[in-house]
Amino acid sequence: MLLNLHSYYSLRYGTLSIEKLVQGMLENGYDTAVLTDINNSSGVLDFVRATGKAGLNGLAGFEFRNGDNLMYLGIARNEAGFRELNELATRSNRAGGSFPETPPGFENVWVIYPFGSKAVGQLREHEWIGITPAQVGRVVMAAPSELQRYVMLATVSFGREDVLLHSQLRAIDQNLLISQLKREHVANADEFFVPRQQLLARYQQVPQVIRNTERLLEDCSFRFDFRAIKNKAAFTSGRYEDRELLRRLTEERFLNRYSADNVHAVQRVKDELETIDALGFSSYFLMTDDICRFARSRGYYYVGRGSGANSIIAYCLGITNVCPIELGLYFERFLNPKRQSPPDFDIDFSWRDRDEVYHYLFNRYAPGHVGLMGAMSTFRSRSVIRELGKIYGLPKREIDRLIHEPEHMLNKNEVTGLILNVYNRMADFPNQRTIHASGVLISEEPLTSYAALDYPPKGLPTVQFDMYVAEEIGFEKFDILSQRGIGHIRDCRELVLRNRGEEVNIDQPQRFFSDEKVAARLKEADTIGCFYIESPGMRQLLIKLRCDKYLTLVAASSIIRPGVASSGMMRAYIERHLDPGKTNYPHPVFEAHLKETYGVMVYQEDVMKIGHFYGGLDMAEADVLRRMMSGKSRDWKSLREIEKKFFTNCRDKGYDEQVSQEIWRQMESFAGYSFNKAHSASYAVESYQSLYLKTYYPLEFMVAVLNNYGGFYNRKVYINEARKAGGQICLPCVNTSGHNTTIAGDQIYLGLDCLLHFESRLAELVPEERRQNGNYLSLENFVLRTGATLDQVLVLIRCGAFRFSGVGKRELLWEAHLLFSGQRKRNVSASLFENMSVKPVLPQLEADELEDLYDEIEIIGFPVTVSMFSLAKSAYRGEVSARELAEYEGKTLRMVGDFVIDKQVQTRRNQLQKYGTFLDANGDFFDTVHYPASLAGYPLRGNGLYLLEGRVVMDFGQPVLDVIRCAKMPLKPDPRSV
Repeated sequence: MLLNLHSYYSLRYGTLSIEKLVQGMLENGYDTAVLTDINNSSGVLDFVRATGKAGLNGLAGFEFRNGDNLMYLGIARNEAGFRELNELATRSNRAGGSFPETPPGFENVWVIYPFGSKAVGQLREHEWIGITPAQVGRVVMAAPSELQRYVMLATVSFGREDVLLHSQLRAIDQNLLISQLKREHVANADEFFVPRQQLLARYQQVPQVIRNTERLLEDCSFRFDFRAIKNKAAFTSGRYEDRELLRRLTEERFLNRYSADNVHAVQRVKDELETIDALGFSSYFLMTDDICRFARSRGYYYVGRGSGANSIIAYCLGITNVCPIELGLYFERFLNPKRQSPPDFDIDFSWRDRDEVYHYLFNRYAPGHVGLMGAMSTFRSRSVIRELGKIYGLPKREIDRLIHEPEHMLNKNEVTGLILNVYNRMADFPNQRTIHASGVLISEEPLTSYAALDYPPKGLPTVQFDMYVAEEIGFEKFDILSQRGIGHIRDCRELVLRNRGEEVNIDQPQRFFSDEKVAARLKEADTIGCFYIESPGMRQLLIKLRCDKYLTLVAASSIIRPGVASSGMMRAYIERHLDPGKTNYPHPVFEAHLKETYGVMVYQEDVMKIGHFYGGLDMAEADVLRRMMSGKSRDWKSLREIEKKFFTNCRDKGYDEQVSQEIWRQMESFAGYSFNKAHSASYAVESYQSLYLKTYYPLEFMVAVLNNYGGFYNRKVYINEARKAGGQICLPCVNTSGHNTTIAGDQIYLGLDCLLHFESRLAELVPEERRQNGNYLSLENFVLRTGATLDQVLVLIRCGAFRFSGVGKRELLWEAHLLFSGQRKRNVSASLFENMSVKPVLPQLEADELEDLYDEIEIIGFPVTVSMFSLAKSAYRGEVSARELAEYEGKTLRMVGDFVIDKQVQTRRNQLQKYGTFLDANGDFFDTVHYPASLAGYPLRGNGLYLLEGRVVMDFGQPVLDVIRCAKMPLKPDPRSV
């Protein structure tokens, strides 16, 4: 009887989740209802699934609005009608416009207009007029012919207690104070569930309207198949042809990876091909392979990772670079008969190349059958308070206080009470539809069969549901990711070819695993710029592990994750790795199957191993367990069932109950935060490739890092690395620099893109104009050829970009102001300008090196020509250098450091603690820890030079300065402000 339900997917309007709508139907006696969210169908399939599980009849609909104006409702009579509704919404989204006054002539949709917007005589056969309970009195005396075209329109938008919450959401949506909301901005105050009998009583005066509504609903059905795979059914002409093509391609490329007599590999290929065919995934492998072949044909470097690296077929095809046999990876982790959700491949590309891959996919497959995966951005804790604070007119300082000091006495007032009253209700509410970070769907049926499509700024169609819905309805997404680490590798190879004339081959990266120079650099954690292994925490871990082998790095990639670290297993792993005699196995099964990791569960696959070999689950059930624990499923009922089976099996085997409970706790504590082994192995391969390039081509590698806009650190750190590697760092020059940083021999010219507040358009124009018409001859010549404004020219002068002219910066600044004084005409040609120009004769002005350094800080963000230490008032550089720190274990000493980065954590007592990273005067890193007592009295205040006093603490060979006190060191005064 309910034709107009709004869930909280009616963004910043509805307040009820799908679960609460179903609960409301059950509690109030409704067996049928239509979900008609405003201008989207994000929640429809979830609603149909949830109502079906509850024994209810959930139907699909759409509420079309132009702004706050309700145009009409559409109710799908069947699946074809749902597609018609989605297509209308998609056309409107693509055009960027509004909905038509009258919808198209639907074939499988009932249309309902709000009372008063259409006359009965204007209605087409499939159209009705909706009467709200409050409007019943206005139609009681209507002619029978009119009553034949009316239906009940009782809307549900919020819970009975949520009227204020609805108003708050509407104020946020309208960007108004809540007191400024108008009647048209909000729903009627009675749009909540009432019992079915009570609702029917409101319409008892017009029984014909009730009968019309019943007939309409009886005509509608939505029988959606949640079990069928929705992806493109065949890559070729059919499933058999797909199977044969996949088999042939695998056999052709098998010898690129293995010898023909490798019986184990041959058998595994056969087994995987059988499983892939049986589950209907041949086309998925072929489409992924097609993406990779396209990338190779364009010279795009990529990394295939994730659970797909558990497949030997993926390895043979070249989708991944990880041998599953060598690493003992289970194919069941990727694909098995009991896996209810589809698997996916993660393919990383350079951020420069990914859009080209997207365009290939959108051109390769039929329009309307390929789209980006949607995602739902939600209200988060701080954003909830900020949004609510704004609609009540709170100034920023009061909102900040409410966030950072919630117990402050000044927060105890009526307004903050209203905010905090709904704070927990709004947390994790959908806020806006966005794009999934990487997912692409390629569908057999048009995507509008499942949802409407948005057209966000990129212009590529995006489905209106997220990855969870996609999995539940049977889509395997293709994850096409962008990653700066791939850009480092790609650009470095190009730079080496241009700068040295060498072609660098990084294929078959296994050869890097035995390279002694690479191993030495890894062991020393000299990894700045290298993918995944450059952060302070990772560098410290590498030193603690004395990591110089591939398998150790694979483990390191996983144990640094929060779940392993917080459970205490990271420390246990380090201890056992350094001294295997300390290994303690809680049960012989651990020794048999986790010996490689000293009995520590390091990878997600370890959950599968223990679940299978210890808990008696089969491998498919063990994968379900791993998936449930990792939070990638919302089926908690299945998790509880598997948990029950696990403990039943343990008791049947006679295991100690306490041991089993502890093992389950360990699995549960980290499964959601650790990597699968294939993922860690893929990361380690890419890390080795980066490290190889850094070892043998350090300057080109650092330039590539700079041109991909860094990684974990800011530009200063990478310039320091390049200088340490022998590079001569040059400030930008309009006759040498490009948009990005360039290299010639060992000279590295910073790009114009490093200049703060410099127009990107001009940064691209300057080198392009130079390429077409030769070097710039003078400041005047530059201005005429580029059209640069005075403020942009001043930036270039102050950073020394006109030093080729031989004229000092101060003289150039005078000349620039005269040039823009308005006395010269812009429409004169450059050559004539030069001839007409009479340059003023200026006395030689004195240069100031300190002033130049402050110009660099202001324009680039830090001094480039020298280190920050040159600006210190004091010549004191500390008692020891970073390289000597380990020799002073237990000693209290003082060091001087240039701040790089810090990490903030909350202690178990909810106190603030920080870990810091600094550079010493030699450009070497050292690490600090600032415990709550020290940090409270001596806080870190961002960039600058610090004098730090502390005690040297060693942790598995890694020195850390436990800071007692610290303070910023004074710098030489800026002469420009004198």
